[in-house]
Amino acid sequence: MEELLHYVWKHKIFPLSQLCTTDGRVVEVLNPGVHNTDAGPDFIDAKVKLDGTVWVGNVEIHQKTSDWFRHHHDTDAAYQNIILHVASDIDQPLFYPNGAEIPQLRLEVPLYVKENYATLRQNDARPRCREVVGTLSTFLIHNWMTSLTLERFEERTRQIMQRREALDKNWEDTLFVTLARNFGFGINGDAFEQWAHSIPMSAVAKHRDDLFQIEAIFFGQAGLLDGEGEDDYYLRLQKEYRYLRQKFTLTPMSASAWKFLRLRPQNFPHIRIAQLAMLYYEQRLNLSRLLNAEHLDEVNALLLTHVSDYWRTHYTFDSQPTKPMEKHLSPASIDLIIINSVAPMLFTYGKYKSDQHLCDRAFSLWEQLKAENNAIIRDWAAAGVPCENAADSQALLQLHRNYCMRRDCLRCNFGYEYLKRTPDFLREREEGDS
Repeated sequence: MEELLHYVWKHKIFPLSQLCTTDGRVVEVLNPGVHNTDAGPDFIDAKVKLDGTVWVGNVEIHQKTSDWFRHHHDTDAAYQNIILHVASDIDQPLFYPNGAEIPQLRLEVPLYVKENYATLRQNDARPRCREVVGTLSTFLIHNWMTSLTLERFEERTRQIMQRREALDKNWEDTLFVTLARNFGFGINGDAFEQWAHSIPMSAVAKHRDDLFQIEAIFFGQAGLLDGEGEDDYYLRLQKEYRYLRQKFTLTPMSASAWKFLRLRPQNFPHIRIAQLAMLYYEQRLNLSRLLNAEHLDEVNALLLTHVSDYWRTHYTFDSQPTKPMEKHLSPASIDLIIINSVAPMLFTYGKYKSDQHLCDRAFSLWEQLKAENNAIIRDWAAAGVPCENAADSQALLQLHRNYCMRRDCLRCNFGYEYLKRTPDFLREREEGDS
């Protein structure tokens, strides 16, 4: 398997015997180079010593030498000056354009690495590498978790910047859509993002001092005012939305996008939209206030929203009135919004402005918040990976979704530790667990 051969080369998992080219030159790999994921040779800027002479350049790797021709490298100028060709099966010579022979190294993947890799790929345990993870040093785990946390922020940054491009590069609108998405708390996340995109914030801004009109636009664009009803507040909102819809040429989304199954009434879309309407009306959370909130308690204060009088006694338009309740966001909900919306927005804006202070504040917010509690986090904790705060839990979610679920153990530091362990070590671990 070529990708495993790449892995062996990258991590210098070489046999104990001397490496030699097919024409007998002694090979010493000083630096395997940088793995190239774009077009061109597999490893760039490698440093290899051939019979005492140091060569610096690119290295290409194949399962068989004949793959060189199958991939048309013989006619590609990018491959005409490689310093070494590596293959498991060298079935023919290769030549530079001037007729000189390209040095070739036969390299086998060690049997134990193949077996470990097969086990990782086939193992259904959660996580698959649990036999090794519990033996790793705190330093190694911490370093990998820190890298994953940064990777998580970078992924969120890409998502937010794509959102910003779709919103004519408007940062305030980007903040609103990012915030709205996470008011869906997973189940209705896509619907909330679709809803937020459908709202022309420049039009809403003209009515920012009127909560009733804000609710009319918000609920109307959600498709929740399209039916018939007898509720007086519903009919008033419906009438107002018809006027605003014509005024601003609005197109509502379909109400069928919203999910209610197994949701507690507190999490119904109606309540979340009412909370967002109040948040917008009170101008509690905007980009300027977010950037000026230096501490966690200040960020928490920005999210202390509530609902209008009607929603204190209702969960939907057709529901019977209930005992009045304020319907604030719970502390746990605020934590999730900070984790998934506020901190990523701070980090993204910090990257955009080249402001490291904002990026550091985003990291700090995650480090101050409690770790999320779900099956994925619990599985890693059982395997011996501690999860002390939201930065850790976000790292583990990144690991699970971008590595474990894809069975991409070759890019994972934990996977590397598993692959390099000898069969005797793994056997001892299994016997110790039994």
